[in-house]
Amino acid sequence: MRKLFITIFFLIAFLVLPNLQPAYSWGFFAHKKINRMAVFTLPEGMVGFYKQHIEYISEHAVDPDRRRYANEDEAPRHYIDIDHYGKFPFDSVPKWWKKAIAKYSEDTLKAYGIVPWHIEKMVYRLTEAFKEENLDLILHYSADLGHYIADAHVPLHTTENYNGQLTNQKGIHGFWESRIPELKSEGYDYWIGRAKYIDKPIEKAWDVVKASHAAVDSVLTFEANLNAKYPPDKKYSFENRGASLMKVYSKEYTEAYDKLLDGMVERRMREAIITIGSLWYTAWVNAGKPNLSRFDDKDVSDSLKQANKISEELWKTGKNKEVKGHDD
Repeated sequence: MRKLFITIFFLIAFLVLPNLQPAYSWGFFAHKKINRMAVFTLPEGMVGFYKQHIEYISEHAVDPDRRRYANEDEAPRHYIDIDHYGKFPFDSVPKWWKKAIAKYSEDTLKAYGIVPWHIEKMVYRLTEAFKEENLDLILHYSADLGHYIADAHVPLHTTENYNGQLTNQKGIHGFWESRIPELKSEGYDYWIGRAKYIDKPIEKAWDVVKASHAAVDSVLTFEANLNAKYPPDKKYSFENRGASLMKVYSKEYTEAYDKLLDGMVERRMREAIITIGSLWYTAWVNAGKPNLSRFDDKDVSDSLKQANKISEELWKTGKNKEVKGHDD
């Protein structure tokens, strides 16, 4: 009965997906790279299983972005506009979900983003999937958890000025998290050590948000200063993307901005990678370290494969649509 329910759940979730193009959160390329590299942080007992399914973990790192247009509850899971809560928000906002609801109401929290609390919820769901030895859900929740953790590492996912729309810098969101990785990430150092057990995932999630938010001023100020002195005719260029000619930030402007950031994008990607691996590991430990080698001769279910196939077909033929909250 449970297996039938899960099958129906996945099919409905993907069948109702509208025909849409992606919103770029870290950029699809970066999300896939982050999840892929997180696999190599895992210890013996986990790494073999995750390597076996590394293509699934990587390719489905972008599923939460796709769901943003099908589920109105999805968008707030990717960010938190922490500066909405005053000058000293980390002293004002309770770390624990129930206490935060009691202080602000659930509607208010969802209106300004819930990423740290959703990360904690996803760790719990992954833990339960490990306990139940449910292959489909282990992979599904692992890929999703990686996405939300990566998003929390983006400075502009922690501010109401998420796309520079309040400072005449519209487009900076995709510039920071998509254009820079697209041009620079091949030279990044992705070896960051081994995953470690995290005793309190909610506190780790808040630490990530706090570190990201501390960089918001630099992200915005550096670009504003660069723009003020950069020749306007050299800021943008046009590149072929498939059958389209698209306006993008020029390679020269991107290089100049990245230099001012002094490796910030690489550092946030590296931190995302180790945090993802560590929270996957934490969920596995909390589940009692189940023997994952029993899945050696198994693959995801046919029903999940079919649901994913339907989702991909709908996505490729989609059109843009606005969503509430951060829409890059």
